[in-house]
Amino acid sequence: MTRPLDSRQLLAFVCAARRLSFTLAAEELHLTQSAISHAMRALEEDLGCLLFTRGRRKVQLTDAGVRFFHEAENILGEMERARASVLSVDAEVSALSR
Repeated sequence: MTRPLDSRQLLAFVCAARRLSFTLAAEELHLTQSAISHAMRALEEDLGCLLFTRGRRKVQLTDAGVRFFHEAENILGEMERARASVLSVDAEVSALSR
C-alpha cells in the first residue's frame, strides 16, 4: 500500500521546481537545504521516479517532474480553496450566532 502524499513535501517540491534550486526553496520556506533535499528524495522514492536531475548549483525537472509539478500545483490550490471555503462557512456561522 502506498503512503498518501505529504502536503509539506508537495509545497517543498513546487517551490524547488519554481526556483530550480533546493537552496532557494529552503530559504523561501525557512528550512535547511538538507531538509529540502531529504524531502525530495523521499518524495521521489514514494513516487518511484526521479523528479529532478541534480547539478552543482541548479536542478532541472525531469519529464515526470514537469508532469508532477502541474499536478502538485493543482493539489495545493485545491487544498487552499478547501481551507478558504471552511473558513468562510465558519465566519458565516459565527456571524449568525451573534
